[in-house]
Amino acid sequence: MSRRGQGPSGQPTIADVARHAGVAVSTVSYVLSGKRAISELTRNRVLASIRLLGYHPNAGARALASRRANVIALVLPLRSGIQVPVVMQFATAVVTSARRHDHDVLLLTSDEGPAGLHRIAAGALVDGVLVMDVELHDARVPLLRELGRPSVLIGLPADTAGLTCVDLDFHRAGQLCVEHLAGLGHRRVALLGAPSAVYDRGTGFAHRTRAGVVEAAARHGVDAVTLPCEENAADVHHRVATLLAQHPELSGLVVQNEAAVGPVQAALAALGRRVPDDVSVVAVCPDHVAEHANPRLTSVPVPAEEIGRQAVSLLMRKLHDEPAPQVTLLPPRLIVRDSTAAAPVDAGHVAARDDQAAAQ
Repeated sequence: MSRRGQGPSGQPTIADVARHAGVAVSTVSYVLSGKRAISELTRNRVLASIRLLGYHPNAGARALASRRANVIALVLPLRSGIQVPVVMQFATAVVTSARRHDHDVLLLTSDEGPAGLHRIAAGALVDGVLVMDVELHDARVPLLRELGRPSVLIGLPADTAGLTCVDLDFHRAGQLCVEHLAGLGHRRVALLGAPSAVYDRGTGFAHRTRAGVVEAAARHGVDAVTLPCEENAADVHHRVATLLAQHPELSGLVVQNEAAVGPVQAALAALGRRVPDDVSVVAVCPDHVAEHANPRLTSVPVPAEEIGRQAVSLLMRKLHDEPAPQVTLLPPRLIVRDSTAAAPVDAGHVAARDDQAAAQ
């Protein structure tokens, strides 16, 4: 084979492909870009020349020639109430898993809403889409059902028909937390959940956890209070102080807000509540947060890496026209550490002790 016209690296160029196929360079370009209709005969001849010469176009052109971009989009939730470290765990897992399937990842932000999905679906930028921070009545869902691109939701909307979704079973996670506390004899507990903005948006994971807490509490005869919890220390302290003042017999806390875990523990200490002697604490949070807390937290871990891997795997199945389940919910597990213990024999003894100390 003649090497004339090859680039300085010794690799075949687009001009070599054109000569070999007996067409103009512009025709090869149109075959690669898809911007102009080319007869099937000519297209096949150009693609055959590409294979025979071992031509490696840039990623975008190569993808268009094969009708694939080898890129997937990940819609990230960078907005109020979202924990960026947790989001980055999901993103890292998606990027790592996608590379194992020879795909790159295009990052988008959820503030673009349906318009962002329209934009990437209109062109040949990506083969499929992963969507995070799914709301119960998400405005993007109707569009995802109609897109000409496979999609997977990391989260669960109220109506999953025609979709592919993967997430932790947050409803069951909420149940596990209450069941653990109930088994230790706690009869009055509270959920300090996600920030108000997360509930106001109707974000699925927060509402599902709350529903699980309420359901399990009713089943086990436990009085449960559920409240949103902001992230800064002053707000957390005020929330905990108000909660204990209004419910002096409260002896168990479930926390679903990674940023609030440390401030909750600090607030309890400042208010004279010992963990776990006076108040037991269970968290729904990443494992490293629970492990590094003082005391170490009994927790239901959020398996961001596993969910990310599963999401990519499901999307690849759809890209290869393989069947994929409509809903995949990872079963939660509760890890018992140092922050939970049997309920105080007299749940009101803490308030009485505080009143006595104040009188002195």
